[in-house]
Amino acid sequence: MAAITYEAFEQVEMHVGKIIRAEVFAKARKPAYKLWIDFGELGIKKSSAQITQLYAQNELVGRQILAVTNFPPRQIADFMSEVLVLGVMLPDGGVALMQPDRPVDLGLRVL
Repeated sequence: MAAITYEAFEQVEMHVGKIIRAEVFAKARKPAYKLWIDFGELGIKKSSAQITQLYAQNELVGRQILAVTNFPPRQIADFMSEVLVLGVMLPDGGVALMQPDRPVDLGLRVL
């Protein structure tokens, strides 16, 4: 694993958001959801997330998550993904979402 400087880490902007809408992403190559995430003052951003193995669509709305918000947008099929939702890759290939351990204000930056 390559070491990075603290200054490099500071350039990655991670913020708290809340999923306000989730749809099955039928055109994705791998099973995924289209997510609309409210980041408070940063606005509502979209993301494609391959989290279908552990999360049902109906349990995502209202969930707080952590995401990288300063990557350039990426076209995935017919959907523009604007943020990278953070998760932990499990040995079986599932992805467990990273989230605050208590409700916090939307848009707060992860330090």
